[in-house]
Amino acid sequence: MRASAGGPRSRVRRFTTPDPNEDFAANPVELFFDLAFVFAFSQLVGRVVSDPSADGLAEAGLLFLLLWLPWTQFTWSLNAVSAHSRPVQVVVLIATAASVPMAASVSSALEDAGPAFAIPLAIILGTGLAVMVAGYEVGSAEFVSSVRYSIPGLVTMALLVAGAFVDEGLRTALWVAAMAAVLFATVRAGSGDWVVRPRHFAERHGLIVIIALGEVIVATALPLVIGLEEGEGIPARSYVSLGAAGVFACLLWWAYFDRPQPGFEHGLEALHGRQRARYARDVYTYLHAPIVAGVIVAAAALEEITLHPDDELPLDFRLMLFVGLALFASGIEGAAFRSHHLVPPERAVALVVMAVVILPALSVPGLTLLVVVDAVLLAALVIEHVRKERRQPLS
Repeated sequence: MRASAGGPRSRVRRFTTPDPNEDFAANPVELFFDLAFVFAFSQLVGRVVSDPSADGLAEAGLLFLLLWLPWTQFTWSLNAVSAHSRPVQVVVLIATAASVPMAASVSSALEDAGPAFAIPLAIILGTGLAVMVAGYEVGSAEFVSSVRYSIPGLVTMALLVAGAFVDEGLRTALWVAAMAAVLFATVRAGSGDWVVRPRHFAERHGLIVIIALGEVIVATALPLVIGLEEGEGIPARSYVSLGAAGVFACLLWWAYFDRPQPGFEHGLEALHGRQRARYARDVYTYLHAPIVAGVIVAAAALEEITLHPDDELPLDFRLMLFVGLALFASGIEGAAFRSHHLVPPERAVALVVMAVVILPALSVPGLTLLVVVDAVLLAALVIEHVRKERRQPLS
């Protein structure tokens, strides 16, 4: 995949496309599009809390990847075309309207709400593909790449819709096949030519991480708010657990935005041509999926801790907390290795320590466990910061 070069293109098919070398910030309509995913992530947390088993977590993982499809497709499409033109904004608003029923049906998509989930998802995915194809000049190398990429995308859409109208077992199989078709398309896209604008790409993925972190706050606070509205008293320790959950969210923000996020953008800016596009695919499309998924899984465990701060955290939720942290850390460390061929040792050590703290079946209240996790995270980030301040940035 090579980033295009050349003079400005005034009008490409139906959309005005900026010069390939021009970068820009995300448009407010893109953030508006993201708001439906706040709702979708909230529904996903609710599903995980109601079924914290390994099977339930696997089903939630499939649903998350299906949600990731339209979001990442629109990110690539609007990176090439730009949402700063009115016709594109209208298209994004249409996709946003379709995303509302999709988000509302996440919790029961594998049961009786398959059509309400899959049909809007297919519409959004198809709209994103159409924007991308229409954004490139007919006959250009990028246009050929986008058409070639879209063919498996059409197969994906067909599998999604077909899966919505069969029983749960076959539905899962068809939706897994849909994900396989997309994975095939993204791997094959590595030999194509694409426009990649680093600032926009980094900003969009930073925004989706913030949305996921916001879900930590919503997931932990909402059950207590409902309890207050119903006239139920809330123990003081529940407020302490809310504070600990807030600290947890802030530490995850620090772990992503303080150094990794600008480092990822810097790595993207330093590359050109097909290397830049492959980097964007690997660091952002692939490795940001576990970062966001990890936050969502951890949020489900934190909800249980907040509701029952004095109780021992059940094994399913302890596993959930560790899996969430492991996904988040592995996504960042994988992206750091892809970007700068480095793996921060403090984070790897912290993950091992948290495995020792979280996984054993000890009679430890959930709140105590969360405070210890916060302390381990804080220590790792402080030590990392001190070490890196003594050396070159991004080293």
